[in-house]
Amino acid sequence: MVNTPLPHSLKSEAKKAAKILREFTVPSAKAGPDKLIPSGILMKAKGLAILTVVRAGFLVTARGGSGIVIAKLADDLIDAEWSAPAAIGMAGLGGGFEIGAEVTDFVIILNSRSAVEAFSKGGNLTLGGNFSIAAGPLGRNLEADMAVRSPAAIYTYSKTKGIFAGISIEGSAIVERKDANKKFYDREIRAYQILQGEVDAPEECAALYEVLRMHREKAKDAALALAKKQAAKHAEAGTEKLRDKFNIPVCIDKSRMKFGHS
Repeated sequence: MVNTPLPHSLKSEAKKAAKILREFTVPSAKAGPDKLIPSGILMKAKGLAILTVVRAGFLVTARGGSGIVIAKLADDLIDAEWSAPAAIGMAGLGGGFEIGAEVTDFVIILNSRSAVEAFSKGGNLTLGGNFSIAAGPLGRNLEADMAVRSPAAIYTYSKTKGIFAGISIEGSAIVERKDANKKFYDREIRAYQILQGEVDAPEECAALYEVLRMHREKAKDAALALAKKQAAKHAEAGTEKLRDKFNIPVCIDKSRMKFGHS
């Protein structure tokens, strides 16, 4: 079923975002683990924007859509709670000899606080200006994901329905939907206030937070497994050094190496 790119209430946008995020992160008959957003990427994200965008045109193309943006409320990237959602829109024009129409779901990973701030500021943000944008990696190699020290400021993931080969968000404008936010939160409130935690995560958006909690636990388990693997590797390396130095066998009891969540 194709998601609608038309602006709706924030409650509806959050419900749509939960559905999209689940499709991008949970294995299914159509997408195995190697075709999903890696848990390590989500674990390190400072924020997420989830939108549905339509593009249509003949020679000149126009694109527009709607969605939400959320942000982590602390620098503890694994256990940090997520903010309430803010409603946003996307608009843009492009050239090229393209005829047709397509609808695309996007999950946009915000890898820096400055990227989150840019998405939350007043006025329009034109993507591809001050921030590097790259197609996000796919798969389940947490070790490789954690080793990325300087990722692009923004990763994009997309799934398209239609006849275009793809869609670029560079040059698109992100717009704060003030009226939708005001109606949902029943007061004047700006996107940056929402993303800073001035309002609590609403119960109406429970489906979205359930997906995020599920993925947080998955990321914790993956990080724990990685820590065990690395500790065992280091212990074995230390054993080899002792054996070489003293020419005696050394036994490491791995069963006594304990790990767990704090």
